[in-house]
Amino acid sequence: MTKRAYNFNAGPAALPLEVLERAQAEFVDFRNTGMSIMEMSHRGAVYESVHNEAQERLLSLLGNPKGYKVLFLQGGASTQFAMLPMNLLGAGQTASYVMTGSWAKKALSEAKLIGETHVAASSEAEKFMKLPDVSNLSLPERTAYVHLTSNETIEGTQFKSFPDTGSVPLIADMSSDIFCKPFDLNQFGMIYAGAQKNLGPSGITVVIAREELVSESPKTIPTMLRYSTHVDNNSLYNTPPSFSVYMVNEVLKWIEEQGGLAGIEQKNTKKAELLYNTIDGSGDFYRGCVEQEDRSLMNVTFRLASEELEKKFIKASEEEGFVGLKGHRSVGGLRASIYNAAPYESVKALTDFMSHFQKTNG
Repeated sequence: MTKRAYNFNAGPAALPLEVLERAQAEFVDFRNTGMSIMEMSHRGAVYESVHNEAQERLLSLLGNPKGYKVLFLQGGASTQFAMLPMNLLGAGQTASYVMTGSWAKKALSEAKLIGETHVAASSEAEKFMKLPDVSNLSLPERTAYVHLTSNETIEGTQFKSFPDTGSVPLIADMSSDIFCKPFDLNQFGMIYAGAQKNLGPSGITVVIAREELVSESPKTIPTMLRYSTHVDNNSLYNTPPSFSVYMVNEVLKWIEEQGGLAGIEQKNTKKAELLYNTIDGSGDFYRGCVEQEDRSLMNVTFRLASEELEKKFIKASEEEGFVGLKGHRSVGGLRASIYNAAPYESVKALTDFMSHFQKTNG
């Protein structure tokens, strides 16, 4: 058995070991076809059954809400930043964005290329180290949709609840916290997520949208960038990332085995509490970056007294088999991404390392 790294990468991130082992066992011969799933036609019955099963599982984990379509797209959340306003922001309408950090900013800057935008709430003045109040958003007339980023991977903030936007569709980029805990899909017109943090490998983007939002796209935009193209063709208009779809399906099975989203939330809370308690109990040797009530379950960001000490921490952690603890280059510091598949044992090993590092450097 190969020793596994303590993987705290922000994405592509850790995958459940059980899923990797199952994929390994089926890699060369999938369901007695004599082929890998990567080698077979996406028009064939074997692949299509996996494709449909993954779509059904996504909705089933959310309690099978009525009226939603699951799309498997490519190009990451970054393509959704443009595809969303291209499809849903009509002439004379405004798209409202909640500014919470690096990813929200990227989403807004793409929408600005397409049409009128409005910042509905922002915590930029606080350097995005807390979330803005979204309980009473004031929206322009003819608002096409409200967009928010449920979890900011880089800064380490996460919404615990979502605003009621009435008849205006609420749309969320959930790339870094989708399925880390239960939520009510009925609150949203659409959610989307790059898979490479909590759902599977890179190369596939999951979109779950109300059917009426995505069934009629403007004919003026390129065919591949219309949601309706993918709705009409069950996400099989062109060759899908078939291996990634298969892996998403396996990760969803694994989530079911953990007790669904409620079971996953319990595990994630336990890991996050262990790590945040270590930071908070260090007498300021480690300092959490984000206001306590807005801290993320998924991306734990923290600092040490100096950049020199942080470099020393990273070097020492790498020598002990810890991977991915360096903060994003745009903000510096340290970050442990503890997505669904990061085992409790890895987090425990990290907190033990942190206590030891503090003893020898405090």
